[in-house]
Amino acid sequence: MSELLIQKPINPIDRTQAIADIIESIALEEIGLAHIIKAEGDKIQKGVTLATTIGELVSVNASVKDTLTNIIKLQMLLQFKLEEIAKF
Repeated sequence: MSELLIQKPINPIDRTQAIADIIESIALEEIGLAHIIKAEGDKIQKGVTLATTIGELVSVNASVKDTLTNIIKLQMLLQFKLEEIAKF
């Protein structure tokens, strides 16, 4: 296996650009999470339509709850990231 080579950029990134890049990355992650949340809402709607038993609805609910719990964790990390940027 060859060694990974990381090249320095031709023009060094200044502090302002680095902060802007990090904020943009947070925004892009939030957009991705919004799409996942919408998909979970669609899952609930489809589950209500297709479910034939309460157990099936409970299963869909548990799946959505687990996904939303993980989204909340990711949003907390993004909040910490944003708070660190605010210190600069």
